[in-house]
Amino acid sequence: MTLRLKTFGIAALLAGSLHAFPAFAETTLNVVMQAPLRTLDPILSTAQIVRTHGFMVFETLLGMDAKYNPQPQMADYTVSADKMTYTFTLRDGLKWHDGTPVKAEDCVASIKRWAANDGAGRTMMTYVASVEATSDKQLVIKLAKPFGQVLELLAKPSPVPPFMMPKRLAETPAGQQVTEMIGSGPFKFVADQYRPGDQAVYVKNSDYNPRPEPMSWTAGGKVVNVDKVVWKAMPDMQTSINALQSGDVDLIEQVTIDLLPLLTANDEIKTGAINALGSQVTGRFNHRLPPFDNPKVRQAAMYALDQDQLMQTAIGDSQYYKLCASVYGCDVPLASDAGSEYLKGSAKERLAKAKELLKASGYDGTPVLMMQPTDLTILSTQPIVAAERLREAGFKVDVAAMDWATLQSRKNSTQPVAQGGWNMLFTYWGVSGIWNPTVHALLDGSGSDTAWSGWPRSARVEELRSAYLTAPTLDEQKKIAKEIQQIAYDEGFYFNAGEFQSVAAWRANLKNLQPGPLTLFWGVSK
Repeated sequence: MTLRLKTFGIAALLAGSLHAFPAFAETTLNVVMQAPLRTLDPILSTAQIVRTHGFMVFETLLGMDAKYNPQPQMADYTVSADKMTYTFTLRDGLKWHDGTPVKAEDCVASIKRWAANDGAGRTMMTYVASVEATSDKQLVIKLAKPFGQVLELLAKPSPVPPFMMPKRLAETPAGQQVTEMIGSGPFKFVADQYRPGDQAVYVKNSDYNPRPEPMSWTAGGKVVNVDKVVWKAMPDMQTSINALQSGDVDLIEQVTIDLLPLLTANDEIKTGAINALGSQVTGRFNHRLPPFDNPKVRQAAMYALDQDQLMQTAIGDSQYYKLCASVYGCDVPLASDAGSEYLKGSAKERLAKAKELLKASGYDGTPVLMMQPTDLTILSTQPIVAAERLREAGFKVDVAAMDWATLQSRKNSTQPVAQGGWNMLFTYWGVSGIWNPTVHALLDGSGSDTAWSGWPRSARVEELRSAYLTAPTLDEQKKIAKEIQQIAYDEGFYFNAGEFQSVAAWRANLKNLQPGPLTLFWGVSK
């Protein structure tokens, strides 16, 4: 299905200012984000809203540019001829938000904390012999065996970027949230104005010294042109739109497609895609609990679900979504049609196949607990549609309505359903966070407690993911990625429910909104 989007161009953002402020007036950007911010530690959450918060406050040693290339950010780097030693030198003048200087020992502790909590980071560390600070400004990563993705992982913008923080925070015990939002990024978090789930406030970091290179995604000079950014939670989209039209809000990060016509006719409002990569909706099974601990039951569910139905219900207008089998995103180099047999056929034909498979699976009628986030518009309908399809196939399904923060917490439970566990949930991932087997958290086949919720186990997938890390050519990487994708379908790692494009809306007086893998607040002016 063809994706036709209004392109995000500079020309669309050059309208003049509607509000004249005196030169000394504080410039505040009021924004409605796609979800409320309820937790703050960006190393312990894969939620997009927490990641965006992370990029406000924290920085990474390297950034990722729009061509997927790692670039120096906090540090410049050199790589030894044998590619076994990576040396990072911090740029001059870096300070934490508490005024203390950024030191290499802070970054060593931060890398270790990130690696303990991120699947790709954990994989990298199995190849690392040492991570050490050799001076206040220099740290060195020495490999024990070849590993070709050190730079890519230290620059990755999703799902858990390796954010740097002071050593005293980075040494927070595993699993515990850090207690202070002290980074070195372009904005400072205003703790005493934070109201979880309602408001988050950031002010310009006057000590921040941007890099000289042009802005490009999370790389280059992060030039801040506003004094303050205020995130406001407005669960009702109509209320958000009214606030945008009246000028009380400057930007809505994600507008529901069916309400776009209310905005496109207003000359004072612009709409477009800030993140051009799109996002994949994923229906995750809990492999540890009945009935989805049975692979044949998961296969039956895969046939029962239907990409087009799920996208039609959630997005509606087909120009804003596309359907494909690729688990890495529809338009990335590793995309393939492996596993597409699970998606083909009419909804009626697929349902018949699901009934057949479920009957043969030995399904005993164990109810499926489906979690439904009610305060996240983009994900509130899929659980309802999926539950109905599963019921038609012969499943018993209970839908548990809850807010997004509760779902995020409950998904980590490994307990039985009666004790707070779950069987299935829907979420979505930006393509920038799933584009290869190393960073794609849902393809972790270790089954370990540290894997992303759902915990599938496949020794062959883990073997292939290791082989991918050292594959010498793109063709070899594609071959490995394709086999992993086929196993992910055969084993029912998750249901790929299609890819959609987020559409943002903003007041016409905003200039230079930056395209990126997530919403970025540097560069923009008002």
